[in-house]
Amino acid sequence: MYDIIEEFLQSNDNLMPVRYSYSEIKRITNDFKEKLGEGGFGSVYKGKLHSGRFAAVKILSNSKANGQDFTNEVDTIGRIYHVNVVQLIGFTAEGSKRGLIYEFMPNGSLDKYIFPKRDSVTLSKEKMFDISLGIARGIDYLHQGCDMQILHFDIKPHNILLDEKFVPKISDFDLTKLYPTNNSIVALTTARGTMGYIAPELFYKNIGGMSYKADVYSFGMLLMDMIGRKKNLSELVEDASQIYFPSWVYEQVYEGNDLEVLGDTTEQEKNITKKMIIVASWCIQLKPEDRPSMHEVVKMLEADVESLEMSPKPFLTTSQQMPKHDDMANQSDPSSYCINSSYQFGR
Repeated sequence: MYDIIEEFLQSNDNLMPVRYSYSEIKRITNDFKEKLGEGGFGSVYKGKLHSGRFAAVKILSNSKANGQDFTNEVDTIGRIYHVNVVQLIGFTAEGSKRGLIYEFMPNGSLDKYIFPKRDSVTLSKEKMFDISLGIARGIDYLHQGCDMQILHFDIKPHNILLDEKFVPKISDFDLTKLYPTNNSIVALTTARGTMGYIAPELFYKNIGGMSYKADVYSFGMLLMDMIGRKKNLSELVEDASQIYFPSWVYEQVYEGNDLEVLGDTTEQEKNITKKMIIVASWCIQLKPEDRPSMHEVVKMLEADVESLEMSPKPFLTTSQQMPKHDDMANQSDPSSYCINSSYQFGR
């Protein structure tokens, strides 16, 4: 594994990120004094570069696929720059010690604001919409703005970081795949992503082939997160525990109901939420061919809500549970597929 990583680094001597020694990483993080977070990949520490700039240092614990997660991030983020994609400043690779240095995002990840805890900061509808538009622009850039088409495959709130002005940055490119821009269908041998955000075609092959539309689906589910903010509306409907949130909000717009139940009090707030629901509903269509491209999604978010056409109702099932992960790849009939069972009320 270490030879593969070193061979990759030697064959890509024009990489933009700076290569640091592990001892430099220890100095930057003050011997890993301040931990920002921890996950299956390893731990993230706050650091300070010689220039005085703060950084987030991700130390990888267990590299998968012969170092593929490490080389994916260096090769992908290291070659691009966009205001809505987190910047990779540098990296270290010394045997089993591997780390990635990113620009520091003082406001953390989006999930803190979508699923807030007591006394946490609450973002306005306008700010949430601005964040959603920034995310869409970032994904559109990954799909169309580079020499290679970059498919993320793990768009979710936890992987959206926010800078000091709450500008969103797409992060965590462990699962990324690069393809020629003319590739409409891509080959994947295993499921990748996070349950609840994974496109159905990854499990049900007869729906359609895997493509950039998988990221579109994930973005649609992310939009539903931003709309609902884990809001429990069980008092408003009968048998609420079996109501699927995306289906419920779709019906509110389709039937022309007032959106005050989602916390919207002004006309501007209602229009923002209505626009996000319409766009999300297009993004989570069952068949990939029925979803828009991210470029079209950006245009829809930038347009007046009155000009947007309501989508067909997305394929939703409320009474059945998500099949077990191990069983999904063998399923040929999507009729039992509950797109995201975690969205049932009482979550």
